[in-house]
Amino acid sequence: MSTPTMDDAAKVLADPTAYADDQRLHAALRHLRAHNPVALVDNPPYRPFWAITKHEDIMAIERANDLFLSEPRPLLSTAQADDLAKAQLEAGMGLRTLIHMDDPHHRKVRAIGADWFRPKAMRDLKVRVDELAKRYVDRMRDIGPECDFVTEIAVNFPLYVIMSLLGLPEEDFGRMHSLTQEMFGGDDDEYKRGTTPEEQMAVLLDFFSYFSALTASRRANPTDDLASAIANGTVDGEPLSDVDTASYYVIVASAGHDTTKDAISGGLLALIENPGEMQRLKDDPGLMGTAVEEMIRWSTPVKEFMRTAAEDTTVRGVPIAKGESVYLAYVSANRDEDIFDEPFRFDVGRDPNKHLSFGYGVHFCLGAALARMEMNSLFTELLPRLESIELAGPPELSATTFVGGLKHLPIRYQLR
Repeated sequence: MSTPTMDDAAKVLADPTAYADDQRLHAALRHLRAHNPVALVDNPPYRPFWAITKHEDIMAIERANDLFLSEPRPLLSTAQADDLAKAQLEAGMGLRTLIHMDDPHHRKVRAIGADWFRPKAMRDLKVRVDELAKRYVDRMRDIGPECDFVTEIAVNFPLYVIMSLLGLPEEDFGRMHSLTQEMFGGDDDEYKRGTTPEEQMAVLLDFFSYFSALTASRRANPTDDLASAIANGTVDGEPLSDVDTASYYVIVASAGHDTTKDAISGGLLALIENPGEMQRLKDDPGLMGTAVEEMIRWSTPVKEFMRTAAEDTTVRGVPIAKGESVYLAYVSANRDEDIFDEPFRFDVGRDPNKHLSFGYGVHFCLGAALARMEMNSLFTELLPRLESIELAGPPELSATTFVGGLKHLPIRYQLR
């Protein structure tokens, strides 16, 4: 077996600021893929973990979901935050979403919302999504010739879609957006509510307070929306627990729009920085499907998930002991030279495109089809009307180790 080694390059994965610096991040990941693809990371205040940076290894771990478990450490957070989250769960107040669960419970809980994201449901929703895409491109025209594309367009379009699917009132959309920013932006100076895990946990309690009232309302008066499906969902004939119900809302309401925002804004920046590819897509709209996949690969909104070994095992010959955690670096897998031809070239016609931005296996993203449809609709509406576009200032990435992307994208443009 290989001997585990420490590698300073791997410490970037436990440094939220590294994700706000693409060059620094990808330089470290290139090194790890080539020289230390299973790297031990011991970088307080995080507990130690093994960084897995090769596409092949990440897929193998995702397939072995009985060996590598989501519980108790589904994502990277500080030891103090891990301990607080565990205590909150034990007190019946914590977060336990689909990403925290393992089968068979995961499969049963996932089924409650699955029908709302199947192909038929997406076909039924497409007319509404196309209407909203036109609304937001019209808005972009009206507020031009400059805007911050992230805050004005990329946030609001998918937020409106997912909130409408849930059946939430429009006056609450802003609150959901602010809470999402605070939850995913806990490491970012612009977004975070406070500096301590207790202050950041208050964000979760705000979510729970809102969704507890929503659950009571939908159970008393069911309606034809996703919120009612969650509120009245059952597992083995029993209603979901309060924690699981509120957590289901949280993951749908937050990840359901924020990850799409990151892919939309990251995709537009890639087109601006690669004008030949933008023109290629304008000239051949039939490439929109592959272009959307490339935008998703390029931006990789979900940077990682973690798994914990249920038994002693090995990854690429490196021993992983029972109870040790592995960090699945999707952002690295999506630039793996062994999988992608010229992985650092943005190619709107890339095919095949085996990106892992939606995960893989039993935890494949529930809302993947919706995200793809939203992006397709928005860029199909935008590009034919776009006469010119350029940066009006430096783009800014969020500091995060989990979900993130551009938080500001100032652009100057002309739209028909």
